[in-house]
Amino acid sequence: MGSTVTAETPDLKVVNSSLMMKVFYCFAALAALSIAISMAGKWFGHAIAMAGYTDDTTVREIVIGNNVIAVPSNYIRFEQARRDGVAQRLDLYLRYPQMDGYSAAARNDFNNVGAKKRIVFLSFEERAMSRDMSGRFAPIYSSLIVKPGKPGPGGTTLYSFNDKSGYMNEMLAVAERAGKDPFVARCFTGPSAEESLAPCERDIQVGDNLSLSYRFPAEFLGDWQALETAMSAEAARILKTGNGAKK
Repeated sequence: MGSTVTAETPDLKVVNSSLMMKVFYCFAALAALSIAISMAGKWFGHAIAMAGYTDDTTVREIVIGNNVIAVPSNYIRFEQARRDGVAQRLDLYLRYPQMDGYSAAARNDFNNVGAKKRIVFLSFEERAMSRDMSGRFAPIYSSLIVKPGKPGPGGTTLYSFNDKSGYMNEMLAVAERAGKDPFVARCFTGPSAEESLAPCERDIQVGDNLSLSYRFPAEFLGDWQALETAMSAEAARILKTGNGAKK
């Protein structure tokens, strides 16, 4: 008696090619999204780490009046000011005594990590007064301080302001200079000084009708001669005035 052997073969289903393409595109899109998220995460993380700083050294030319200030972007405090063009004021920050801008190597100093403060803040704008701070000592400040003063660092004399001066919680640091008006700086005192990264301020005249105000840590008073020389030299280095300035 013969028997019939039937070979069982599995059912073969033909997969629609359009479905395969959809699956492929789906995986491709997910891969692209993953890469984009990764890149965005790195960029955002970097932005957070920079906290408003930049290590970009592209030189910007900022015009104030008849002056051009040419400085790297990492010297400029505020992001919106890191561009070429006309401005009424320019704010910078530098590490002292290196006189350099923000960088990875200078990160801790700019973030005030450590025992010493090292950052000086500079502001350029057109003059609002005919005399700088040194020139205002005799006609103005001398009548607003309480005498005698007390000895301060670097040969300075520290004076308190009288109650009618309007300079509450401030003192005046004065140092005599041969053949010149005295070095003069105003400094916060008490809690205001402790909370400030740069509680002392001085202004000098530079360029063509420009005023340079610079704020610095009180610890720098002991080195005021070198600090003043560095500020004046830096202003001369980055400033172009008169016929050399662009308008």
